[in-house]
Amino acid sequence: MKLLIIEDEHKIATSLKTGLEQENYTVDIAFDGTTGFDLASTGDYDLIILDLLLPGMDGLTICKQLRSAGVHTPIIMLTAKGDIGDRVTGLDSGADDYLSKPFAFVELLARIHAVTRRPKTKPTFLLTYADLQLDPQAFLATRTQTPLRLSKTEFTLLEYLLRHTDTILTKDQIIAAVWHYDSDILDNTVEVYIGYLRKKIDRQFPALTPLIHTVRGFGYKLSTSK
Repeated sequence: MKLLIIEDEHKIATSLKTGLEQENYTVDIAFDGTTGFDLASTGDYDLIILDLLLPGMDGLTICKQLRSAGVHTPIIMLTAKGDIGDRVTGLDSGADDYLSKPFAFVELLARIHAVTRRPKTKPTFLLTYADLQLDPQAFLATRTQTPLRLSKTEFTLLEYLLRHTDTILTKDQIIAAVWHYDSDILDNTVEVYIGYLRKKIDRQFPALTPLIHTVRGFGYKLSTSK
């Protein structure tokens, strides 16, 4: 089972990772909200352990945006706050369970077991922008209802762009989300795959508005305008 920990306190995060790996879980860590959201929205995780107070993007925002994007990975929210109002807010934002710090590791394990035993639902949802559409579950992407033949990496990259439309994304953000900081990728990997997508999404449809844009000095964005 693969877990994602989004926690800015390095000592807590690494301690949880060590303990969970000893329980035979595979664990990734993000130390800020932005990186955590990127991993959570594109990674194949069975459960997310999410801190409430994070730099970049707070836990409530991450939770709400994941749910609005159709990501239904179970979430256990962590916080130093123990007030019932905070717990209710966390659950209302889409979290499946709530654990106040400090907590015993065995309690976290019990919560993980309980949440992951719940029946899994697989709602159908589509990511749509202009005349571009992507179905993450069916692994299908189309433009003007014309199927796009994409590799797995191209599909993951397009999905990430569709989850952040009209937003400038840096190379580092894209690498973190698509390649998870894989040390083997080359400096020009992002440019190469953006080129692949541009050929299939824009150049294949010369009569349509280009959707993939390079913002020089900053990164890339999926948008109907430059």
